[in-house]
Amino acid sequence: MKVVNLKQAILQAWKERWSDYQWAINMKKFFPKGATWDILNLAEALLEQAMIGPSPNPLILSYLKYAISSQMVSYSSVLTAISKFDDFSRDLCVQALLDIMDMFCDRLSCHGKAEECIGLCRALLSALHWLLRCTAASAERLREGLEAGTPAAGEKQLAMCLQRLEKTLSSTKNRALLHIAKLEEASSWTAIEHCLLKLGEILANLSSPQLRSQAEQCGTLITSIPTMLSVHSEQLHKTGFPTVHAVVLLEGTMNLTGETQPLVEQLMMVKRMQHIPTPLFVLEIWKACFVGLIESPEGTGELKWTAFTFLKIPQVLVKLKKYSHGDKDFTEDVSSAFEFLLKLTPLLDKADQRCNCDCTNFLLQECSKQGLLSEASTNNLMAKRKADREHAPQLKSDENANIQPNPGLILRAEPTVTNILKTMDADHSKSPEGLLGVLGHMLSGKSLDLLLAAAAATGKLKSFARKFINLNEFTTHRSEESTKAASVRALLFDISFLMLCHVAQTYGSEVILSESNTGGEVFFFETWMQTCMPEEGKILNPDHPCFRPDSTKVESLVALLNNSSEIKLVQMKWHEACLNISAAILEILNAWENGVLAFESIQKITDNIKGKVCSLAVCAVAWLVAHVRMLGLDEREKSLQMIRQLAGPLYSENTLQFYNERVVIMSSILEHMCADVLQQTATQIKFPSTGMDTMPYWNLLPPKRPIKEVLTDIFAKVLEKGWVDSRSIHIFDTLLHMGGVYWLCNNLIKELLKETRKEHTLRAVELLYSIFCLDMQQVTLVLLGHILPGLLTDSSKWHSLMDPPGTALAKLAVWCALSSYSSHKGQASSRQKKRQREDIEDYISLFPLDDMQPSKLMRLLSSNEEDANILSSPTDRSMSSNLSASQLHTVNMRDPLNRVLGIGTGEGVSHVQPQGGSGHHGPQPAPGPSGGRQSHCRPLRDLE
Repeated sequence: MKVVNLKQAILQAWKERWSDYQWAINMKKFFPKGATWDILNLAEALLEQAMIGPSPNPLILSYLKYAISSQMVSYSSVLTAISKFDDFSRDLCVQALLDIMDMFCDRLSCHGKAEECIGLCRALLSALHWLLRCTAASAERLREGLEAGTPAAGEKQLAMCLQRLEKTLSSTKNRALLHIAKLEEASSWTAIEHCLLKLGEILANLSSPQLRSQAEQCGTLITSIPTMLSVHSEQLHKTGFPTVHAVVLLEGTMNLTGETQPLVEQLMMVKRMQHIPTPLFVLEIWKACFVGLIESPEGTGELKWTAFTFLKIPQVLVKLKKYSHGDKDFTEDVSSAFEFLLKLTPLLDKADQRCNCDCTNFLLQECSKQGLLSEASTNNLMAKRKADREHAPQLKSDENANIQPNPGLILRAEPTVTNILKTMDADHSKSPEGLLGVLGHMLSGKSLDLLLAAAAATGKLKSFARKFINLNEFTTHRSEESTKAASVRALLFDISFLMLCHVAQTYGSEVILSESNTGGEVFFFETWMQTCMPEEGKILNPDHPCFRPDSTKVESLVALLNNSSEIKLVQMKWHEACLNISAAILEILNAWENGVLAFESIQKITDNIKGKVCSLAVCAVAWLVAHVRMLGLDEREKSLQMIRQLAGPLYSENTLQFYNERVVIMSSILEHMCADVLQQTATQIKFPSTGMDTMPYWNLLPPKRPIKEVLTDIFAKVLEKGWVDSRSIHIFDTLLHMGGVYWLCNNLIKELLKETRKEHTLRAVELLYSIFCLDMQQVTLVLLGHILPGLLTDSSKWHSLMDPPGTALAKLAVWCALSSYSSHKGQASSRQKKRQREDIEDYISLFPLDDMQPSKLMRLLSSNEEDANILSSPTDRSMSSNLSASQLHTVNMRDPLNRVLGIGTGEGVSHVQPQGGSGHHGPQPAPGPSGGRQSHCRPLRDLE
């Protein structure tokens, strides 16, 4: 009865010529809520009425299209209704049905229960069968038309059928739905296969190669459906690798100046430990680079990430290429990685929007230059990305249109660095004015940070810094000079001093000191930086003798600052003034506090200090920062007020050349110097706008909250997200500084042991390894030397070591041990050098081994079970897993890492006794969880 009523309602609507929305409103009035439109077969009823004549009824078809758009009817009910039409001789009706399928065949979905999802799969299978029948009928008509000499009508309909068929099958999602339907409806799939065979026979006789090719492509897609799972099995495996992501993110954020070889070896270690396919491995590196670019703070941070992505990473890939079995294979893997990357359209669009350019294009060009991509692959990938970018969000504003993209600037800055280094090699005494012009150009805008980032990413920053140390030292040797020559010398001293301070703060003082002279002469700037410059983790004593030079010179400097309207430049010894300024400031401060000097005099003095060379102000504030730390709360006011006076620029016409540019760098230096002490004293000093980033990762920890809560919260968020972002890395690094290695490692291991699901523990292991990369060697010492023995020898904790967290902890320990041992002979990174190293003697007393006895570590390393070529480069390798007998005897068991590895593998105070472990020293092993002794230990590779 309902169907009759439904037909009557449709006929009434047609007779009265209702519009589509009027029809929908009235239908809802006629049929109150209760049964759904699918149960009433609305789609089938509409199609039945629309297809009565030789051509479709446009009004009733408009009702059906409205019902589809407003979701009155489901896609499955429409597909089922279409598949019941079988009069393929009516061209206009077939065309109308194909147009209806076009509305939604590329975005199929359903809402409701699982049965409705299965219903959609079955309906799509029926629609596919209908399309094949329709195509076969059209092909048959075309063949008959060709024989009769009237091919036009049949060819048009066949082209339409093949087009809809290709559109439906090109979606992987649709093919997956058809795969499900095939498993549900085996007989229907058999009918499709028969129909496909019949269609192939008909099309074989067609003369149109285009139609035949299109039909063959559709046939290939249909025959691939039953094998979808086996063909795409690799893609169904894990495609995200948070460890690779974090290693790259950590390197780009905190170690841009590091050498490429240690990074290459660390990445290869991770690749091997996690068995990552090369294309996905390279893809993860690129993903991390683009995420870093997007997350990077504006200013210096963004430039550093740009240099890392476009200059350093291509060099890393060139070295990774040497580990590949063949150049061609690696080139194909890089090309595949880019193919995968191009599918991550939102990521690439966001990076392009951030950098105001086509980042992928720049990257492809750079990889092509390095021989990582063939020309054909490069052009193909560029074309694909260009097509995608046509639909990308564009930056419309005029302001952004005038901004030069950083990737282009960085790539142009790299050869400029080389030219500047050549210029700096020349004799400074011959053309100091020309050199000053070069330095002045470097100070303009963001040129300095661009050049420093390019130099850091290409390994030239140490050489860059050395040239400026030599220039600064050159200006300390004065001779007879004119006023102009004195002005040039003062500027060269000031600019080189400010640049070196900026380099030390941005990239670490190791860049300045790593290549210091060993011939006995120590340059002024190195002396000042080591003894007088505040740094992270370095507390200065304001009463140290380095701040108390020759009293006679101090008195002369105080008189010069207090009595002169401005400092005379000729014959001025700027380096001596910088060394004496701290004692002079102390004298001036005492005079101010005792009422000898008024505030107006202090203003005059501070104006003199910063009036000609900004480096004097930097040296003065460096001492004031150390001084303020030692004062009580009520004693700090005048010292902080003096810092405020020195931090502001001098508004005068008598300043030297490039004063505004120098003030910008000075303000940035002072802001970094004062950050710690201003936070401790709850003081605010407004520094002039520097045009640079304002310490973006500073003061990340929430106030008045225990750091253990912060640690557990941030780790829970990282675990839920599945990867470590830049901000989280800096928080973990801050917590590592505050709590120490043991505290951080111990609490994170506790979080790991709380996990009870296998997939969560495996993810936690990858993320913990990523976090431990902040200081892997020290974490390994603590983990193997303290935390694991504590867990394994305390029976009350054995329950927490059951699977899955127990196995996960073993895997983490092995990963840390392998990574640390493979790299511990290399130099620590700049971020690790700032933390105190463990004392070797502490580990000798904690783990008393017989140094003459060969350890289990040596036996493991001498095993032939490992493939020695897995990590070995054809040309260079710092560690081989197959050591010779002579190498074994040179393993230094006084080294803390060797010592804990020896302990952990069965020597000394151990919880595990290996087979044949006679000569065991120390206490007997504790009973295992089962009550007996553990008599063997698993090889390291079993736990990888």
